[in-house]
Amino acid sequence: MSGRPDSGTGPETADSEAPAGQDASVDPRDGSVDPLAASDDPRDESVDLQDASDDPLAASDDPWEDARRARWTAVGTGAALTLAGLAAALLRLARSAPALVPAAYAGGAAVCAAAAVLGSRGRTRRALWLLIAGAMVMALGDQFD
Repeated sequence: MSGRPDSGTGPETADSEAPAGQDASVDPRDGSVDPLAASDDPRDESVDLQDASDDPLAASDDPWEDARRARWTAVGTGAALTLAGLAAALLRLARSAPALVPAAYAGGAAVCAAAAVLGSRGRTRRALWLLIAGAMVMALGDQFD
């Protein structure tokens, strides 16, 4: 088999294969447009998406649920970083370390606590930036140790 179709193909395949330069959605016999015909234009490709309920990381259709999730994430992360910073500050106070080290950890923990408060009030973007700043202050304090 050469892979080439016979010249005497039936009408069911002749309608779906348009001659070169002609749109497959236009019927050559009467010029009518078939809206269900496939187009070769890559912009018209439809993507078969799976059901969003199968993917737990997919964004939900409810914007209130997304906002609630962002607030809880900001509060939880802020609280965790606050506790970690306070624990590190207390551990650094217990042993001989420069005074700047526990102060940096405590300062970073305070910034993360403020981020948790802002996150609980719905200011999640500002809370994110404060979480980043608090973690950077704690990391800077670790460099002085």
